[in-house]
Amino acid sequence: MRAAVAHPRRSAKTAARRRVWSLRFGIVLLLALVGTGLFAMVWTPYPPDAMGVGGIYQPPSLAHPFGTDRLGADILSRSMDAATTDVGITVAVVALSLIVGSIWGSLAGFFGGWFDYLTMRVLELLNSFPSLLLAMLVISIAGPGVLKVIFVVAVLPLPDYVRLIRIEIRSKKTWQFADAARMVGRRPLGVLFAHLLPNSLRPVLSYASVNASWVAATIGALGFLGLGIEPGSAEWGSMISRGQDAVLSGKWWVSFFPGLGIFLLAAAFHLIGDGLSDARTKGGRA
Repeated sequence: MRAAVAHPRRSAKTAARRRVWSLRFGIVLLLALVGTGLFAMVWTPYPPDAMGVGGIYQPPSLAHPFGTDRLGADILSRSMDAATTDVGITVAVVALSLIVGSIWGSLAGFFGGWFDYLTMRVLELLNSFPSLLLAMLVISIAGPGVLKVIFVVAVLPLPDYVRLIRIEIRSKKTWQFADAARMVGRRPLGVLFAHLLPNSLRPVLSYASVNASWVAATIGALGFLGLGIEPGSAEWGSMISRGQDAVLSGKWWVSFFPGLGIFLLAAAFHLIGDGLSDARTKGGRA
């Protein structure tokens, strides 16, 4: 009987340790990528846009640890420079979606009525279009550019943020701490943004970390299709596209290292979201 009772406890402790490891490793990995992007703003082994710094399609070596591409550009330098772009765009997209979605969802959940009804209809309209197809259509019309990519991709996960915070606000606006704030003379917007919203952000932040991994992959996909930033700029997705023909002839390094960058960035955010989700569950039980 003792063994039957202890086993679930050991399983729970093992799962808890795994979640903590997941969160820590994700944070370390993300900080490494952010540090790489920041460092690339100051120094790279070769100028990222310079062509002919080595022979064409040179395999990884001491002079070029990630090899060179079809124009003789150093892939390590371009990958480091692309980290600045991809990490920066991903963070900007998630931050924009989080801020706009939290404010929009808070107002809809708190006031309800016609504004809440209109909000739900708009969200249904946004969800009726395939996300990547909608991004491709808008960017192909508007043209490439960092700001355009940020604004377009930020719209895609917006309905999820709005729905999450709306549900949290609707469920907590009648709780005792909200009633107490009203009793001491807080105005409705003060109750909403000073009390309700700060106490409703935990599930949204957990979702934001997982959503960031999807954003990183989407940005890479747009770059691969030539619909991301300006042509010729260092970006992991466009670098993969640039080397896809070479991969078929055995020059794997041209696309491998940019692809590894996208994978590590998406994995870092996913691991962080996994750890935060466990912390949210424990907080809810407490």
